[in-house]
Amino acid sequence: MKRIILLLGLCALGFSCSKQLSPQDRLTVNDKKINEIIAQMSLEEKVEMMHSKTIMSSEGVPRLGIQDIKYADGPFGVREEVGDGFRAKGWSLDSATYFPTGSALAATWSPELAYDYGNGIGVEARLRGKDIMLGPAINIQRLPVGGRTYEYFSEDPVLAAALAVQYTIGMQDAGTAACVKHYALNNQETNRGTVNVIIDERTMREIYLKPFEDAVVKGGAMSVMPAYNKVNGYYGTENFVLNNEILRDEWGFKGMTVSDWGGTHSTMGAALGGLNVQMTGDNYFGQPLIDSIRMGKLSEEIVNDRVREILRLRFAIEPIPDEVANTVQTSQPASRQTAYNVATKSVVLLKNEGSLLPISSDKVKKIAVIGRNAIATTAAGGMGAGVKTPYEITPLQGLQNRSNDRFEITYAAAYKNYLGMFGRMMMMHGGGAAVKDIAMDINEAPDAELLKEAVAAAKEADIVLFFCGTNKFIETEGSDRSDIKLPLSQEEIVKALAEVNPNIVSVIISGGPCDLQELEKYSKSIVQGWWNGLEGGHALADILYGEIAPSGKLPFTFPVKLEDSPAYAMGNFPQKVEAATDVFAAAHRDDITGGQRRRMQRPAPDAHYTEGQYVGYRWFDTKQVPVMYAFGHGLSYVDFEYANVATDKQSYKADDVIKVSFDLTNSGSMTADEVAQIYVTRLDAKVEWPVKELKGFQRVTVDAGESQRVTVEIPVESLRYWDVDNDMWMLESGNIEILVGGASDDIRLKTQVAI
Repeated sequence: MKRIILLLGLCALGFSCSKQLSPQDRLTVNDKKINEIIAQMSLEEKVEMMHSKTIMSSEGVPRLGIQDIKYADGPFGVREEVGDGFRAKGWSLDSATYFPTGSALAATWSPELAYDYGNGIGVEARLRGKDIMLGPAINIQRLPVGGRTYEYFSEDPVLAAALAVQYTIGMQDAGTAACVKHYALNNQETNRGTVNVIIDERTMREIYLKPFEDAVVKGGAMSVMPAYNKVNGYYGTENFVLNNEILRDEWGFKGMTVSDWGGTHSTMGAALGGLNVQMTGDNYFGQPLIDSIRMGKLSEEIVNDRVREILRLRFAIEPIPDEVANTVQTSQPASRQTAYNVATKSVVLLKNEGSLLPISSDKVKKIAVIGRNAIATTAAGGMGAGVKTPYEITPLQGLQNRSNDRFEITYAAAYKNYLGMFGRMMMMHGGGAAVKDIAMDINEAPDAELLKEAVAAAKEADIVLFFCGTNKFIETEGSDRSDIKLPLSQEEIVKALAEVNPNIVSVIISGGPCDLQELEKYSKSIVQGWWNGLEGGHALADILYGEIAPSGKLPFTFPVKLEDSPAYAMGNFPQKVEAATDVFAAAHRDDITGGQRRRMQRPAPDAHYTEGQYVGYRWFDTKQVPVMYAFGHGLSYVDFEYANVATDKQSYKADDVIKVSFDLTNSGSMTADEVAQIYVTRLDAKVEWPVKELKGFQRVTVDAGESQRVTVEIPVESLRYWDVDNDMWMLESGNIEILVGGASDDIRLKTQVAI
């Protein structure tokens, strides 16, 4: 089903046949017909298209047979059908595939899997009758504590962009429009509705805009969602520079922008600033917009331009009739297989002292699974969009299902469940027997009885799998973590376990990085397991039991401590103001506000990005700050050898492509994947650069004992920098060193070329 829907729809409209058209220009092939429609529309009909109709739709032109546009939340699965207040409607067929979240997808370092992932969501969105999926979410992970780190891809723009492009293409090949978000600089949840990002243009262009640029230019994204925050003084929905000068004029965007829910702040500013659709409400893009035009304050041509862009998307995406939509189960077998494939290739083996993993029945008879995260589900929770999944295999279920009677498996919870404000509400309203299992404080001391049970289980086992990390109430949209410490006294618990059993495998279930200083002391092996979708438990078990070699690589750095990370080290976060009521929760989440609409508190701090381009590993490597686990790090059950690096030429011009080749050998006893990474260092630069930057990568499957010749291409144009004096991209001539290896701190080969 991957491409059938789109190809049939676009061929009928006559714009899949012209290979000369760019991905964005394909949206314009119906402009003549669209202009004729606009000429027939009243001003009221035009404006009606520019704001919400329901909480998840915007108006078409009923009189002219133009259907509404229907939206659905993503970005890791199609959200269940909701009504006002985002209350579930309780439908029976809207269970969708829960895919691994964004950071897990990024840990695969696989654009091919990103395509399958986007395509699977796109197919399921069509079954639900949806035209636009609100995803992918592709902001750079600037803060280790970021509440949406789990949704976003990476601290590196090259990795994030490569995944964003293929996710977008995959989704739109299925006939669903992708809405890339949150454009731009949404790198914190704290005061996200008002914070003003102060950033220089070089950093903005090279680091934070690249994933969006590639998703639009290369991926052909049909929709873009401006972020809640301000950038250099202007809200995302009224930022003329971002939406008009860069997005439309420079990148050639021909589609439509839609505000985040509650992210519109003005009529004139948003209309002139490039917004197409206000979600939700019509207090700006309703009668006030009509009045502005009739009073001569705003040209109707502005409205015509915005409506034309909306209609371009409407013509490109075939509407699904109501009697066809929602007639079969949303979750499809092919999508569930993709979710499993992503999960297996996302698991990162951080440490494996003494080859404790994989678990072998020759050495292990009894496994103690300890920690509530072994049974926790992650498809929903917190304030972010979730997925009503048909099932979710937890880690414990996966281990049991894949055991095949080889192991005796025991389980102990060890710590309580932390639900944040939701736990407090449950207490207030009487949560029954479950209340005793809820922790009221994120750093609550270990429960004596739970700890006793856990230690007893560990003492009797041959190996301990300690499941720790966060949950979706700790890492959540609308707020950032206060720190990255392991919650719920998990450090004390692992110490107690290690006192009775030295064979500790710690499995971190989280969306973002955690402080592992204490965990490291007591764990022979450490695994990053992510929020890994409905088949996550099976994927993890297959890794731990050695059916599949781990091959995930970290898409962001694990710092030794939070204060080492650049925004903290430079004093740029947190800003010294009291956090506001969240913009989205205040307006839309009745389950949080108790049904009371509230005016949002509006502290408006400035977020200074004075660390510049030194984000993530660029900072740690350049400033020589030690890290716990480096960007790109990930071990396997086999060793890979790199040899014989060469380039196709020694000197390159601006429009050339550098082809870097090397031999990759699997010296182990099982087939395994390696993600080979290419970094560059400028040897004689006059322009300021980090000590190294990722410029290419490739996931390679190599059979046991075999070698492959691998070639990675690096376009010379990707080596350019943004010249702020001349306001343009420039290429600096000189010598560069090409670094080849398995992580940013694991460089195996080097060679030099001239530019």
